Amino acid sequence: MRRRPESAHHMCGIRSSLSRYRPVLACLGTTRRGSDTFSAVVDLSSPVSQAATVGSWSGTTAPAFTGADLVVAIHSIRERAYVVVDPVTLQYGIATGGHLVDDHADGAWPVVAVLPAIYPEWLGDRSFNEVHGTRFPYVTGAMANGIATTRLVIEMARTGGLGFFGAAGLARDAVATAIDELQAALGDAASPSGSPTGSPWGCNLIHSPQEPALEEAVADLCIARGVRRVCAAAFMSLTPAIVRYAYSGIHVDLDGNVQRPNMVFAKLSRPEVARHFLHPAPTLLLDVLVRAGKLTAAEAALARSLPVAEDITIESDSGGHTDNRPLAPLFASIQVVRDEAVAEHGYTRPIRLGAAGGISTPQAVAAAFALGASYVLTGTVNQACVESGLSDEGKQMLAAADIADVAMAPAADMFEMGVELQVLKRGTMFAPRAKKLYALYTTYPSLEALPDAERAELEQKILGMSVDACWQATKAFWTDRDPAQVARAEQDTRHKMALTFRSYLGLSSRWSIDGAPDRRLDFQIWCGPAMGAFNAWTAGTFLAEPANRQVAQVARNLLEGAAVVTRAHQLRTYGVAVPSAAFDYRPRPLHVDHDL
Repeated sequence: MRRRPESAHHMCGIRSSLSRYRPVLACLGTTRRGSDTFSAVVDLSSPVSQAATVGSWSGTTAPAFTGADLVVAIHSIRERAYVVVDPVTLQYGIATGGHLVDDHADGAWPVVAVLPAIYPEWLGDRSFNEVHGTRFPYVTGAMANGIATTRLVIEMARTGGLGFFGAAGLARDAVATAIDELQAALGDAASPSGSPTGSPWGCNLIHSPQEPALEEAVADLCIARGVRRVCAAAFMSLTPAIVRYAYSGIHVDLDGNVQRPNMVFAKLSRPEVARHFLHPAPTLLLDVLVRAGKLTAAEAALARSLPVAEDITIESDSGGHTDNRPLAPLFASIQVVRDEAVAEHGYTRPIRLGAAGGISTPQAVAAAFALGASYVLTGTVNQACVESGLSDEGKQMLAAADIADVAMAPAADMFEMGVELQVLKRGTMFAPRAKKLYALYTTYPSLEALPDAERAELEQKILGMSVDACWQATKAFWTDRDPAQVARAEQDTRHKMALTFRSYLGLSSRWSIDGAPDRRLDFQIWCGPAMGAFNAWTAGTFLAEPANRQVAQVARNLLEGAAVVTRAHQLRTYGVAVPSAAFDYRPRPLHVDHDL
């Protein structure tokens, strides 16, 4: 055990002792503040490692200076941390507990910094929690086809986060049933004043270029039922449906404040798309909606000074629809777009940026918040949780994935456009089979034009039935869902071919949800590299077993670990020689308080 110093007055010689560690530097820098540019001398003449005391500390437990003792002190995030210095060795250490005392108190340790406790609740933008009524700046994504189940959304709300129901790919009536269930369990409908009346949750509103009527129907449903948040996904530009949802019901209250009953979370991965959501909707589009009776003149007038979305989820390399872009440069690029929009329009309400894609370890969560994220959104890791709609077989496959076990494959909802999404590669043949379908679509003009050899391979290895039988089943599906698609297909052989091939892409997701044993090799499971990182992080812990992967435990461990990583980095920037083990937080069962 390191001896206690006699008193803090030993610090008097530390400044001169440390001055040899850094060169004396100064530079002339250019600084931009608002619209003004000016030069400023950056004074680097003081040695970086020079100690300046802020007081002295005394306690019953000796400070930690090395190894395991430092790790324990750093991981005690809910305690105040005192950065102390050994006057003899000049080494920095960490003290917890105790209190500040007079510099000349016997046995006191010189203090060079005091860090308050750190809490997972405070890692993000405080306005996120305040506006959305959450305890944590943590969101679960809207995994399509109901994989982000109502059960998952309810559990997330009850543990202090915000979950989005996976409405994409579902019929309007199925979405309505889910909304009824969520409102019964959580409330959170819009009150006359626009304030929340329950626990927060949201629903997916996906851009559907092949089914614009469905996109409009889901928007109508969300407005009529008072769904206060939607996750706008796969949009490349604004559509009447998302604009109408964003501005419906906006008004000025008695105190002169603008109230927005509906809040859009725009999930995107391109700066040019971000511009659409960060600026007010085009006047021409607003006027069209007013003339159609979809917005009032008063709503349109207020809309001209408000962005379409005040929460922008920046999605980097992820499962499902993705541009495979890294988070750091993408976040910085869209941050510039946000700041330019705020400056141009003079917004006074906060415009928050969230981070998504690759968020599956404490290091990733901490890094996202360090970039300036107001909140984080997780996706694939929740698909592997017990509350998700994926089959047990699918969850076992995800639990075996490594970071390289992913591939790109054609997307069912944008098949004709050649848009791809990222899926699990290990244990399934979906990706190569889906690519084969797209190759056939781009090579031949119709189903009837397929060569016999290609047709035979298609029927035996992919469709599992004759092409004619597949079309009849597809026709029956669309006759019930959208008869206009069938009418078009009967006149357009290319569209008939696309619908037939899209049936395999759509069913492959359903097979993974149902766990169809005879279709295991065709499972379409959306997955990014983050799943492999999550499996590596949880290896050897209780979360390694799929049966223990509860969405609340995953969320709380990720946030707790991110707070630990953040504290470790803070202390390193104060001069403490933080061991690498301090950045390694492993999952453990945490007590989860339910708000309901």
